[in-house]
Amino acid sequence: MKKTLSVILAVLFVLTLTLYGAGESSAALKVGVSMPTQSLQRWNQDGSNMKRQLEAAGYEVDLQYAGDNEVPLQVSQLENMISGGCKALVISAIDSGALTTVLGEAKAQGVSVIAYDRLIMNSDAVSYYATFDNFKVGVLQGAYIRDQLKLDTEKGPFNIELFTGDPGDNNIIFFFGGAMSILEPYIKSGKLVVKSGQVARDQAATPSWSTEKAQTRMENLITSSGYGPNGTKLDAVYSSNDSVANGITNALVGAGYTAENFPVLTGQDCDLTSMKNILAGRQSMSIFKDTRALAAQVVKMVDAILKGGKPEVNDTKTYDNGTGVIPSYLCDPVFCTKDNYKTLLIDSGYYTENQLR
Repeated sequence: MKKTLSVILAVLFVLTLTLYGAGESSAALKVGVSMPTQSLQRWNQDGSNMKRQLEAAGYEVDLQYAGDNEVPLQVSQLENMISGGCKALVISAIDSGALTTVLGEAKAQGVSVIAYDRLIMNSDAVSYYATFDNFKVGVLQGAYIRDQLKLDTEKGPFNIELFTGDPGDNNIIFFFGGAMSILEPYIKSGKLVVKSGQVARDQAATPSWSTEKAQTRMENLITSSGYGPNGTKLDAVYSSNDSVANGITNALVGAGYTAENFPVLTGQDCDLTSMKNILAGRQSMSIFKDTRALAAQVVKMVDAILKGGKPEVNDTKTYDNGTGVIPSYLCDPVFCTKDNYKTLLIDSGYYTENQLR
């Protein structure tokens, strides 16, 4: 009897250990997702898309927004993610060069890092980069201006001003570079004239991608160059994204521009405000980057990394962050206007018609 009881107890002990071990191994691995701000709709969508898809794939997600583009807060949040047991980090950096120290901690802890949308510079902790083809974004914007002004057939000259984003965001190198690959030959030939003379990337930069700062700069350009419906004609404004374009629109509307005489104005992200402006004739186009597709790709990358595999990439030459080329996956951007927005945004479920009213 004692022998039988001993056997039973031994079996129960083994079963307990087995079940406990199974419980431990089935616990969800934790992934940290760091977004720069909640003040722009685009980042809210990116964060929620990422969280939803990662959780659907079986991961626990720590999603954090760094206030209103606050670098120290983003660093602190990343430190907490690392100490909190995150096995992978997906980061859209506010300042592409400000995360070297904290990511050194991540590397020391064996935490994998994926740079999301914005390349993180000067850190060998970055394993992969997931983004859209940002040079192509600029090319599409520049080509749109070229085609709308008919620069290859019309005599001109045409007046244009140039706006890009935050100087700490590595993406503006590609956005502005892509656009200028199209526009610069016309500027050099004199067919496009930048009356302000502000043609360098640093001169065109908008700190924090701020709508208010873009508006102030556009108002200053209107005053200094005499732009207006009854003054010097402004034919186009190149803007790298929608938050900047919204500031430009505010300044132009304040100067008396209407849908009938509005300059060609580019943007990016298809934010709700900009889409409403496009439908009202106060912005010409916006680049559509379906972040649902980018989030899905990042989930695949995280899944591959945490299962010991290698993620799919399609670019191993372009994105050098100062420590070497970072293997990257690039999604394709497309441009959206009032002519194709229903197909791109409504039919795909990105927005509803009611949201654009």
